[in-house]
Amino acid sequence: MTTKGTPGRMVRIDDETWAEYGVLCEEEGTSRADDIRRHVHSRVNARRQKQGRMDALKRRRDRLAADSES
Repeated sequence: MTTKGTPGRMVRIDDETWAEYGVLCEEEGTSRADDIRRHVHSRVNARRQKQGRMDALKRRRDRLAADSES
């Protein structure tokens, strides 16, 4: 069951790993779902930041190329 209108997702993880992951998350005071969400958000944000830096470098390179042509 999902909450807050978010769609459910299915992943395949073996039973032993899933059980140990549950223990780990409980020890850290979180749920598996919350831990997975935080991990995914962290990865996506890191990619967005990297893409932003790459876009900024491209704009700077293009600006320098245009300045050298004038």
